[in-house]
Amino acid sequence: MKLERGGPWIESGGPESDVVVSSRARLARNLAGFPFVSQASGDQCREILRLVKSLDLADSPMQWLDVVELEPPERELLVERHLVSRNFIEADTPRGVLIGDGERLSVMVNEEDHLRMQVLLPGCDLGEAWRKAAEVDRTLERNVDLAVHPRWGYLTACPTNVGTAIRFSVMVHLPALRMTNEIERLRRAANALDLAVRGFYGEGSESAGDFYQVSNQITLGVTDGDLLGRFIETVVPRIVEYERMARRMMLERSRMQLEDRIHRSLGLLESARLLGVEEAMKHLSRIRLGVSMGLLERPRLSTVQRLFLDVQPGHMRLNHPDLQTHNGSSDPAKANDEAIRTHRAELVRKALSS
Repeated sequence: MKLERGGPWIESGGPESDVVVSSRARLARNLAGFPFVSQASGDQCREILRLVKSLDLADSPMQWLDVVELEPPERELLVERHLVSRNFIEADTPRGVLIGDGERLSVMVNEEDHLRMQVLLPGCDLGEAWRKAAEVDRTLERNVDLAVHPRWGYLTACPTNVGTAIRFSVMVHLPALRMTNEIERLRRAANALDLAVRGFYGEGSESAGDFYQVSNQITLGVTDGDLLGRFIETVVPRIVEYERMARRMMLERSRMQLEDRIHRSLGLLESARLLGVEEAMKHLSRIRLGVSMGLLERPRLSTVQRLFLDVQPGHMRLNHPDLQTHNGSSDPAKANDEAIRTHRAELVRKALSS
């Protein structure tokens, strides 16, 4: 498996990038004449794979990965880069993924629906993400018959996706709201607006590094234009302003405590010899906050963004093949865990000092 060096969600640019890390437009589509994946036979799933692989969905070439043939660290890497879902790599049905445009475009085949297409861009750029996703969707509709109802719209395996079957979402970094205990208030406000606030890896996951995914919950009875306009004009500006207000409040009321937290995190990561992934994410989050607020002159934001990805378990194992060996230890699992934590600490120290 060969992928790009990173992926759009770790790029440090884009509009409102101090708060909005990435924007995503995702479409669920099913082919007419086939059962949903949960009811399809192995032969039917393989035929869906064959049909999708034969299509040219984008202007540029796309890489095809047969998930069943990938090694566990390679599958984990796809999840960590937000190219596929956790449920997708853990399923036992014939399945694959198309990846293109520098990992900005990915198409899961035989996840919950026959196709889950997503465009992922850095910063707050939902309009462009939707434009690219719509292009792929139009290409798909020209080449295959999709399951569409004249009244209900696109038919999907989960009823909550019926209708436009589109989900807009933003990955946001909200350390100040968490530090000021305002995250639950944000969740309540989001719920009132029919939005879902999820963790780092989406549905069923917890927040890591103070990252949250915010997406629409309703797709029936609304147009894609209405959903997009609501996100661009109301949802994202409110979230960005809430977080920035919390940052300003901490500067005004407890600047010394805030700077102390940020510099302690930097000092710990510069000297740690053993480092777990949750601990790394926690302290990298504080450093990202410090860089974004101008409270730290180093490291560069691009370095911090890169580390958020490199410290993940799948990336650690894939980038360091020696982590698969245990040197004859009587407790291989413990030895391997300590080796990973050692390598992670070394990787972070080198990155922050370079």
